[in-house]
Amino acid sequence: MWRNIVSNFLTLAIVIMIALAGLVAWAKRQYVEPGPLAQAMCLRVAPGANIRGVSGDLESGGAIRSAYIFRTGAQYQDKAGQLKFGSYLIEPHSTMEGIVDQITAGGPSTCGTELVFRIGVSGNEVLLRELDPATGDYKQIAEYNPESEKPPEGFESKAEAADVRTRVTVVDGVTSWQIVQGLREAPFLDGTIGDVPAEGSLAPDSYEVKRGADRQALLDMMEARQAKILADAWAGRADGLPYANPEQALTMASIVEKETGVPSERAQVASVFVNRLEKGMKLQTDPTVIYGVTGGKGMLGRGLRQSELRKATPYNTYVIDGLPPGPIANPGRAAIEAALHPDSTKYLFFVADGSGGHAFATTIAEHNKNVAAWRAIEKKAKESGSAN
Repeated sequence: MWRNIVSNFLTLAIVIMIALAGLVAWAKRQYVEPGPLAQAMCLRVAPGANIRGVSGDLESGGAIRSAYIFRTGAQYQDKAGQLKFGSYLIEPHSTMEGIVDQITAGGPSTCGTELVFRIGVSGNEVLLRELDPATGDYKQIAEYNPESEKPPEGFESKAEAADVRTRVTVVDGVTSWQIVQGLREAPFLDGTIGDVPAEGSLAPDSYEVKRGADRQALLDMMEARQAKILADAWAGRADGLPYANPEQALTMASIVEKETGVPSERAQVASVFVNRLEKGMKLQTDPTVIYGVTGGKGMLGRGLRQSELRKATPYNTYVIDGLPPGPIANPGRAAIEAALHPDSTKYLFFVADGSGGHAFATTIAEHNKNVAAWRAIEKKAKESGSAN
């Protein structure tokens, strides 16, 4: 009898061990195989959060099938106690193993709320926005103009949360003076700035920074990035361009940047100015004259006067030959590429066409017709405005 009991016990033990082994193998597959999440989600790991709470959030959000397996796997990897606070974008069908690696590696938050200081041509804005993980687009929560407005109610408490990312965005076509003034106003930056960098030497872009980042260090980063963009573009430039050096190309790029806000027009606008340079014609572009008046310190805020168009200054391209002595703004990468890869056209003129773009012409007669059409549009708009 005892022999049968022992035999049955051993058989049962073997069955249990096989079952346990199968269970372990199944759980391991669950841990490393793609998860059930169909649509990206944003997981917030709060300061002081523990693995039990995080696993529960993931399970309730549909990112994992079992909070227990998630916790067990994290403990087996010795990562259960290594959570880093922040907001993490969990991609569809992420594995449990991948999520554990993601939330224990740390680094910048990849979703959630973002505080943006935007330096624009006509002014600055402070924006609070949140990433919609389903679409990958940002939804604006609140905004204000730091020069003339106070933050909306509740803005500062939301903006100062520990896991809110901070970013400085510099719009194409702003001047170096505007960038320096903007950085001095950015509330989450620190440190002082020396001299205003040379015009055109700063790269418009979006820069993610840490709270308390040094203003001068960020400015130096912008300068280094623009230098590389220009060097790379110059190295791959089209043949036969009328520029003696990269600095002249940068000057042209800044003019193109200020003359059109339509991306598809940049290379056409560049072709007009290249054609005029090659024919020895004056560039005759208003933005250079405006820069000569303002020195790049903000908007002119009015139309140019005839006296300003006639006055001989280094930036008055109605009077001087060729390019002005330097850039009139900080051009973006696309404008630099347009200046170094202009379209092959015979255009010598362009004027606004009422759609936000321009009408281009090869002859003065054609240009005069385009100008007349634009004047008619202006007149109609003025009359409509007066009637209202």
